[in-house]
Amino acid sequence: MITSQRFRHLMWHVFAATRGGGNRIRIVSLLRERPYNAHQLCREIGVDYRTMLHHIKVLVDNQLITSEEKRYGEMYFLTDLLESEIPEFEAIVNKLGNNNK
Repeated sequence: MITSQRFRHLMWHVFAATRGGGNRIRIVSLLRERPYNAHQLCREIGVDYRTMLHHIKVLVDNQLITSEEKRYGEMYFLTDLLESEIPEFEAIVNKLGNNNK
């Protein structure tokens, strides 16, 4: 089980310390509203499909988002772990500035 402090460090790394963190913040922000598939996220964020797959992989590998089925057109959702730490996610976004949304 991942501790809350360790999870905060992970979120800082994924969203602030690595290139593409702004796009990952936008992905999570969209997924807070409703599930999306990779193509829908591409349209909403304005990146190419390959770039989107990279961001999705980073988020899935770090247990921030998940999908129900592993198939073409799969829909992505926030994990329960990230849902429980939404206030920390919002704090990170606010510290980085609202231009990442």
